[in-house]
Amino acid sequence: MSDVNLPPLPAVGGETPGRSIVDLIAQQHRELLGLTDRLAEAPDDPDVASVLVATLSRHLCAEEQYLYPAIRTAVPGGEQIADRELAEDQAILERLRDLERTGSGRGDLAEAVRRHVAADAEELLPLLEQMVPAEDLVRLGNRFATAEEAAPTRPHPATPSTPPWNKVVDPIVGVADKFRDVISSRTTYVSDL
Repeated sequence: MSDVNLPPLPAVGGETPGRSIVDLIAQQHRELLGLTDRLAEAPDDPDVASVLVATLSRHLCAEEQYLYPAIRTAVPGGEQIADRELAEDQAILERLRDLERTGSGRGDLAEAVRRHVAADAEELLPLLEQMVPAEDLVRLGNRFATAEEAAPTRPHPATPSTPPWNKVVDPIVGVADKFRDVISSRTTYVSDL
């Protein structure tokens, strides 16, 4: 029985298909660090800033929906760890909003992203790997990837950051953001740079 409290997925050949949430987050962290470096090299490139805002907004939203609840449930002391990370994510969302509105705070944002990546890589993800069965990590990865695609592409620090409300509100806000992105021809994916 899983400690993460996930509904079962249909069995496919005896193994759950997909990638572990740990692998997905590590890959996204590399992408986010690359984007912050790229923005530092080209601070006046609106497309790089836009992609960083969208990628980081989606990433944080998916972490709030699946990573932190899993930490709360499966890791001893997980409540405090998740609360600390949520507070740091809130600060990142506010920096993102400033970057999007005024173009300011690039250095502060880059440092906050580096701290976020380090905290996940050094503490959260290793704890999760120790405490959660591999198949559940894949299930979490599948849900994380789906949540990320439905997530907002802009920072919304005032929306709920914990389940169940974030799982209801974020996809709705995400649709509105994506509609605005299409109308404004906003670049939101690294592959479009």
